[in-house]
Amino acid sequence: MLTWTEIIEFTKNGNPKPDIRVEKSDEEWKALLTAEQFRITRQKGTEPSFSGELCHAYDPGIYSCLCCDTDLFDSTIKFDSGTGWPSFTQPVKKNAVKYDADHSFGMTRVEIMCNTCDSHLGHVFPDGPAPSKLRYCVNSESIKLNKKL
Repeated sequence: MLTWTEIIEFTKNGNPKPDIRVEKSDEEWKALLTAEQFRITRQKGTEPSFSGELCHAYDPGIYSCLCCDTDLFDSTIKFDSGTGWPSFTQPVKKNAVKYDADHSFGMTRVEIMCNTCDSHLGHVFPDGPAPSKLRYCVNSESIKLNKKL
């Protein structure tokens, strides 16, 4: 289980290596994504709170990166954080998510990205439920749910 201390270390000393890398030009991403998906995933945008269709979805399955289909979060660790964005306590694998210090808007946060394609997902905070106490706050537009049948 990842801890806040490990996440901070990743922001300072580098992230775990992804299993594979997916790299495309902006033009290639624009051809695959809607304008809003591109704004959020490739330009580090944020959707309005409570607007995403996956905010209140609790179907069983795996949430994967919208851009490259890398598995990111399991539905069993999704929780209602009350923030208006899908929230999770852990990624499916230690190397699924990439972490960067984000000093925008006059504050310091930890940005989370898909470690395979660098798609912006959202941010992680140390105020989630036990046992990890982590809250991965994710834009609905950056992930998709692959439902278990």
